[in-house]
Amino acid sequence: MQSQAQIEEKTARRLVNGVDVGALKETIEAIKADPELGRSQWRNRNCWIDGGLNRSTIQSFYAAKQEDTSRTEPFVYDNDEPPVLLGENRGPNPVEFVLHALAGCLTTTVVYYAGALGIELDTVETTFEGDIDLRGLLGITDEVRNGYEEIRVQFKIEGEGLTDDQRDQLIEIAQAHSPVFDIVSNGVPVSVAVA
Repeated sequence: MQSQAQIEEKTARRLVNGVDVGALKETIEAIKADPELGRSQWRNRNCWIDGGLNRSTIQSFYAAKQEDTSRTEPFVYDNDEPPVLLGENRGPNPVEFVLHALAGCLTTTVVYYAGALGIELDTVETTFEGDIDLRGLLGITDEVRNGYEEIRVQFKIEGEGLTDDQRDQLIEIAQAHSPVFDIVSNGVPVSVAVA
């Protein structure tokens, strides 16, 4: 027969939407107790290859007060442009990667918070559209932004017993806590230097 402590440990360690809710709560409490654990630094190295093609290599990062060594191999992503922008479609273009980053971050935030709230999900799907006026990129006019003028996101969130209020709550939480949503919505200072 299991003790009450064992039952509580199993309950705390249960997975909701693939998220170890107990570990998530422990992480939150550890960062509350030592805010320095919450500081992190993310890195990307990029190298131009040819034409519109360049390659990003992502591996090292700093988190939980130490350099992370969990990634034995780097992630490699190619950026290119479509032929209409003089590229060869050898990879998504950078503004498409922004949509990918936003999609991944909003989705992860919804799933993690749903898990923490004990809301079991069956489906989380998003559709993203962003409008850019290429006259900014091409230096034709200063009267338009160089980047996205607007990004539209449409969520499909399903789960047995999931209410409309819970869906709305999860979308509000995602907007309030997603780092990439914050970056895209509010901008971030970027310093540029020559090495």
